[in-house]
Amino acid sequence: MPHTRRNFLALAAAGVASIGFTGTAEATPRISALKIPTCAGTFDAVAAGPRRGRKVLLLHGFPELGIEWEDQLLALAKAGYRAIAPDQRGYSPGVRPLEIENYGLDYGADDVVAIADALGWHRFDLVGHDWGAAVAWIAAARYAHRVRTLTAVSVPHLGAFAEALRVDPAQRQASVYMDGFRRPAPIPENEILASGPLTLPGVPARKCAIYYERLSQPGALTAALNWYRANDFTGYEQKVAVPTLFIASTKDPFVAPYGVSRTHNWVTGPYRLEVLDGVGHNVPEEAAAATSELLLSHLGKF
Repeated sequence: MPHTRRNFLALAAAGVASIGFTGTAEATPRISALKIPTCAGTFDAVAAGPRRGRKVLLLHGFPELGIEWEDQLLALAKAGYRAIAPDQRGYSPGVRPLEIENYGLDYGADDVVAIADALGWHRFDLVGHDWGAAVAWIAAARYAHRVRTLTAVSVPHLGAFAEALRVDPAQRQASVYMDGFRRPAPIPENEILASGPLTLPGVPARKCAIYYERLSQPGALTAALNWYRANDFTGYEQKVAVPTLFIASTKDPFVAPYGVSRTHNWVTGPYRLEVLDGVGHNVPEEAAAATSELLLSHLGKF
């Protein structure tokens, strides 16, 4: 029986083959697959744009993969950027440690730099959605000498998000699903996989099928859920100094307005908040054109 991410939450609390990865172009950009060897292991990734273009690294969230950013990769490539979206640790078969603690956000932030180093990128623009945004906030604060700009989608700065979890009943309610995901393996894994094919609001069925196929691989869903088991969002209070765009949305069932409205307190550099009306959580796919337009505008200013 098909289910949305909301069904995932109810259950828990209670090849990228069809996209046409062939070659590079600017006028008519295409997406290619690649592997990125690092000290942590080999990350799968998708890429677009001229190799000499300005570098952009895009980080996906749960339960998706780098191809979440398909529309933005193509838009960036058409504008002359070199854009790469890796499958994060646990999602990439070559970087799938067994220990829960290896899915702490510090590891994710270090992966950002390891991937950039492997690509030969000294400076790059960083983009993240959902867990990718959580990683991106940390990496941008910690490695400001490497990150030119930050674009965070959906998830506020973790200082603001942790505050919201402490004091805002709406955010605590919106995050209650995490308790289900944090139950010991394989309880939530079995419930999720038993419920059948994945559907996500605003996400094409072909991409949902890709995500579900990856999560169905041995150990993959446990690795993805270990991001929840390993993190409580506390302890990340370093402010971000790089130019920052934060894209939120009014219909996000997982992020309440409190943390969104207070994120500006955690950014010392140029800051812009854009709230998309009527859009849910899967912003890069639900509002692909608006996300691409905002991202390109932000990059163009810096």
